[in-house]
Parts: sequence; structure tokens; C-alpha cells
Amino acid sequence: EVQLVESGGGLVQAGGSLRLSCAASGFTFDDYAIGWFRQAPGKEREGVSCIYSSDGSTYYADSVKGRFTISSDNAKNTVYLHINSLKPEDTAVYYCAADVYCSARSAEYWGQGTQVTVSS
Repeated sequence: EVQLVESGGGLVQAGGSLRLSCAASGFTFDDYAIGWFRQAPGKEREGVSCIYSSDGSTYYADSVKGRFTISSDNAKNTVYLHINSLKPEDTAVYYCAADVYCSARSAEYWGQGTQVTVSS
């Protein structure tokens, strides 16, 4: 059974940092790309970053470049999203997802999400 379990969300003040984790199981980690998406209330889901576990290639949405860093620990089957200089507009539920290719729109497998709330 494929499982993606996010953790690390919470309430943080603007300007602060967070590290989100996505622990994956049930599939061959190196064969998949792991992406992070977010969905704010009343807004469409947005793909923010993605990493290919096989070679470490990374992708970022323009809206988060320079503040978000995605990384992978293949020994732990875990992908991290480091978020710096948090802004109130970063408030959203953050989901990790897995698919063969990175996509800003969809993925085959999804986690349950972790809430990030940024106070001003």
C-alpha cells in the first residue's frame, strides 16, 4: 500500500522558517518524483516544488523560488521542504504527492496534508 505521510506543519510568525517532511512507503522511491503542493482556502491547489529521487533534479514554482528548498533523503525514503522567510500568503494545507513525473497540476498518490499557518 502506497503511503505518503506529511509532518512539520504548524503556526509560525511571518519571517520564520519551517521544515516539512514527507515519509514515503509502498513503492520504489527512486522510481518516482515527489512533489509538494499547497491549497489555501478558496484557492486552487498549486504545485510549489518537485524532486526526482533518482537524480535529485528539482523544480520550483516562480512564486516560491529563493525561499523554498526541496531535498530528498533516499536512505529514509523521505522528502523535505524547507520554507524560509514565511509570509502570511504561504498559509495553506501542504500536500506531498508522488508520480513518475513532476507535474504542477496532478499526481498519482497523495498524502493527507499538513497545515501551515503564518501569522503577521
